Amino acid sequence: MVGEFNFAGVFVPSLLVWVIVAIGISMFIRRILVIVGFYRLVWHRGLFDLALLAILSGAVTALADRFDQFGFQVH
Repeated sequence: MVGEFNFAGVFVPSLLVWVIVAIGISMFIRRILVIVGFYRLVWHRGLFDLALLAILSGAVTALADRFDQFGFQVH
């Protein structure tokens, strides 16, 4: 999936947009994990958060690539 998004004449790499989406999802999931108390079981919270962001970035990119195959186009 190679492409850019055009925001008011500024071309932004698609990977940057997908990572920003993944950060938003990650913030939501981290808030839920704090409320549930999951972080008491985690040895290193920073590493866990980084791994969560990496997994979500890959998942969002894979989903975007899947939707791209169905005809949704990125310029």
